[in-house]
Amino acid sequence: MVDVVAPNSLDDLRIAVVGLGYVGLPLAVEFGRIRSVVGFDINQQRIDALRRGVDSTLETDGDELAAARHLRFSTDPADIEGCNLFIVTVPTPIDAHRRPDLTPLIKASETVGKVLKQGDIVVYESTVYPGATEEDCVPVLERWSGLTYNRDFFCGYSPERINPGDKEHRLPSIRKVTSGSTPEVAELVDRLYASIITAGTYKADTIRVAEAAKVIENTQRDLNIALINELAIIFNRMGIDTEAVLNAAGTKWNFLPFRPGLVGGHCIGVDPYYLTHKAEAIGYHPEIILAGRRLNDGMGAYVAEQLVKAMLKQRIQVNGSRVLVMGLTFKENCPDLRNTRVVDVVSELQEYGITVDIHDPWADADEARHEYGIDLVERPMAGGYDGIVLAVAHQTFANLGADGIRQWGRLGHILYDLKNVFPARKSDLRL
Repeated sequence: MVDVVAPNSLDDLRIAVVGLGYVGLPLAVEFGRIRSVVGFDINQQRIDALRRGVDSTLETDGDELAAARHLRFSTDPADIEGCNLFIVTVPTPIDAHRRPDLTPLIKASETVGKVLKQGDIVVYESTVYPGATEEDCVPVLERWSGLTYNRDFFCGYSPERINPGDKEHRLPSIRKVTSGSTPEVAELVDRLYASIITAGTYKADTIRVAEAAKVIENTQRDLNIALINELAIIFNRMGIDTEAVLNAAGTKWNFLPFRPGLVGGHCIGVDPYYLTHKAEAIGYHPEIILAGRRLNDGMGAYVAEQLVKAMLKQRIQVNGSRVLVMGLTFKENCPDLRNTRVVDVVSELQEYGITVDIHDPWADADEARHEYGIDLVERPMAGGYDGIVLAVAHQTFANLGADGIRQWGRLGHILYDLKNVFPARKSDLRL
């Protein structure tokens, strides 16, 4: 039998992007400027909105969608049958027990496997543990297609590096790691991404290397933040302002500028668990990574405890009090609610018998209710709160100023500036 040869010319590629969230849509838009692309997603409402030129993630705008004149959207798997290169960009979350949940990835692989043909290439961008592409996804592709890996079809892996809400570091300006299951496929995948990535590409030796590189990027950041969070806890007990310490230490050229805070989102708060899961599967128990995760996962309870202590010192009756939490998204100036750890602060405060109102002009009210059972307040009550937690550093909050925010507090209230948005003298409590 003669081995099947994958396409070797960019002109021969007909692309399908499977999954049109924060990662997939910007990718489909960039490719759609210069070549034919089918953007596929199972969410009909999402597809309908994109056809109207509306992106609820705010990662693209109407003009950018219109500029992708070779891009069409669909929820019908039949529309991707004519494609020969599939890029899978679906979420890879963790479950309630902090174990990797590959369900979206497996379902997407099934969808692709059903339309896979000889010579086709499947590239994964979803963050996974090393080995997941070839150990978990390829068998699904083989089973549903009846084809054989690296003989009839081929794979690649190019980890996403999207930073939601960041208007400076966008897809074309972030260097891209690429890889392929054969040297020829690796070269083609690299050239494909190089056609839209102005910052350049880096071709990894193997798919497993590329997978590992991605998962340690966020693990390293998670551990750095955990260190600063622990330092903040220590300095708070010593009565030392953490921000002042970090500013002083930051005068050294090689001091890394991390800040304490809640660690949520789809990447930093999730990806380390993919690596530790794989490590434990091969018989190694990771100490440092899990220690950092435990510390960061516990910051919501710590924040709530600090606020309650401050309220007690102010002789505020905690049980039955009312607190305003400003911000619900996992980071500033974006609508992304995935894995937000602000909910930890809210639930801990409620455990003390506190009524909590959450205000966030960036968050989608329906999504907040669906994902977390939280009803956002559109307008906080003037003079209605015993405590105010500035949990997310949205520019809209900064524009209000500390005095503008304090109008919502009762006499003697506590303002906890969790993100150090304002100078220390403007708040009662900082992390």
